[in-house]
Amino acid sequence: MKNSIFAIFFLLIPAIFSCQKNGSTAIDPNTPLFAIPEGFPAPKYKMESNPVTADGFLLGKKLFFDGRLSRDGTISCAECHNQAYAFTHHGHAISHGIEGRVGIRNAPGLMNLAWQDKFFWDGGVFDLDLFSIAPIQNPNEMDETVTNVIEKLKKDKDYPSLFKKAFGTEEITTQRFLKALSQYMLTLVTANSKYDQYAAGKATFSNDEKEGLRLFTEKGCAGCHPAPLFTDHSFRANGLDTGYFRDTLDIGRGRITEQKGDDFKFKVPTLRNIAYTFPYMHDGRFQTLEEVLEHYNSGITNMTNLDQAFKKNVKVGIPISAIEKKQLVAFLNTLTDEDFLKDKRFSY
Repeated sequence: MKNSIFAIFFLLIPAIFSCQKNGSTAIDPNTPLFAIPEGFPAPKYKMESNPVTADGFLLGKKLFFDGRLSRDGTISCAECHNQAYAFTHHGHAISHGIEGRVGIRNAPGLMNLAWQDKFFWDGGVFDLDLFSIAPIQNPNEMDETVTNVIEKLKKDKDYPSLFKKAFGTEEITTQRFLKALSQYMLTLVTANSKYDQYAAGKATFSNDEKEGLRLFTEKGCAGCHPAPLFTDHSFRANGLDTGYFRDTLDIGRGRITEQKGDDFKFKVPTLRNIAYTFPYMHDGRFQTLEEVLEHYNSGITNMTNLDQAFKKNVKVGIPISAIEKKQLVAFLNTLTDEDFLKDKRFSY
């Protein structure tokens, strides 16, 4: 891979460098809000339909951190998507929302969303601009309606002027509200891990990291998690015991398509920043990467729709020794992008 040179889509307008009164960090006009990292494919999101601007980004960020998107004002988007943990709900196997209500899945991280066209573990939403409706109206998450949210924003003293800066007039509509949130989420691009630096010839790997990278390919991990996004965005059944949560049988993609062939298939998650996105799997059943690797070594259930990647003749699973586990974990840790986790532009 060539040296990392970002192909800039949208440049920022000039902005001050000090912290603003509302707690948001001012934007550096010399840093692009959205850029395609070297080696990445073209985005799937239609960028021309919602160009990322500084004012749109700042409005979207304010909305992302605003608890008024929930019925009682207690749950913001950031509640379940914490930047320090790659925008996941850190420490919660199953994410909870308003009044402590518990859902059925672990909140996935928000990263590199411009390269996705199906969202959530089951792919139930096909457009980033519609993404935010689901958590707002889910009774276990925000338990609100978009109509009510829009009315709250109209009555706020600050939002009309912010919408004017972002979209030209003070009119607050559902479309503008959702597009502002998309503009913020589109900027959550992670592509500067140690792996990326190594691929660009700017960093060196330890022996364990090198062996881990080799094993990642040889063991077939890269088949579902290819670079540079480290996901192929497919839906697969990876042999998780369906009886783990006996009261909430989750059939995954099959719930959306109503096709038996999709039962128990879930979206392949990105492995970027994987060291920070625990617990793992759609139901958060594994706390460590070692547990995940042991599942693929010895815990796979020969279930209906089990992906062919895990079938070897009559046996299932991928043999992984203790030393190979150590080396694979060493490589997976190189996918951490500290700049992304600490970028003050994303915090509020």
